[in-house]
Amino acid sequence: MFFKQLATQEASLSYFFGCGAKGKSMAVDVVAGDEAWFIEEAKKAGVTIDYVIDTHVHADHYSGGRRLAQMTGAPYCLHGSDRGLVKFEFEPLSDGQLLNLGNVEVEVLHTPGHTPDSICLLVTDRRRGELPWFVITGDTLFVGSIGRPDLLGREREMAGQLYDSLHAKLLHLSNEVELFPGHQAGSVCGVGLSGKPSSTIGFEKRWNPGLSMNKAAFIDFLLKDIPPRPAEMDRMVAANITGQGRENP
Repeated sequence: MFFKQLATQEASLSYFFGCGAKGKSMAVDVVAGDEAWFIEEAKKAGVTIDYVIDTHVHADHYSGGRRLAQMTGAPYCLHGSDRGLVKFEFEPLSDGQLLNLGNVEVEVLHTPGHTPDSICLLVTDRRRGELPWFVITGDTLFVGSIGRPDLLGREREMAGQLYDSLHAKLLHLSNEVELFPGHQAGSVCGVGLSGKPSSTIGFEKRWNPGLSMNKAAFIDFLLKDIPPRPAEMDRMVAANITGQGRENP
């Protein structure tokens, strides 16, 4: 298995990984302008790009996912709840769905809360073992922080959903499972994000303050210090929904 993390603008983190032996790969949370990097990395690894996935419709940056999919012929994937929201065709993903990348298997976890369509990706390398190796958490769970729940204006409802998602889908995972978030320090998608670009489930359960609270306390904690909304948020969301890209948002 190969794995690459790309730190990009707006303190975003993108991912490219797959199975070199079987020549398959996946690109996750591609930022507009970085498409050529993924194509070049695929050439270096001798793989095709088989899936391009956004973990949700982003509000803090222009997505390059759909354009990369068009450039490579790969399906562009979002959670199925985005049907009726976005204005273009995509491959819908569902909770529990398994995506095959040769010796690498990716399970889709629907984790609403930051947004209704948010997903995480639980990754297992079958050549390494039968247990999951790492999880890409998008804007659901960060290193030292948790995704903001207010972008739709239903912050208390969404914070409750986020609590349920964390406890049902992520916190039961083995402590050794590695965690790779969608952002690091400098992002406005959460409060108190670490500059460290990865963690483990066990470390976050021990040190992430929001993960040791009951639901009522968690909701109050998450709502007490919400950061300013992302700059140009409305333009970015509109561009990512219509698929028009950075040039014509």
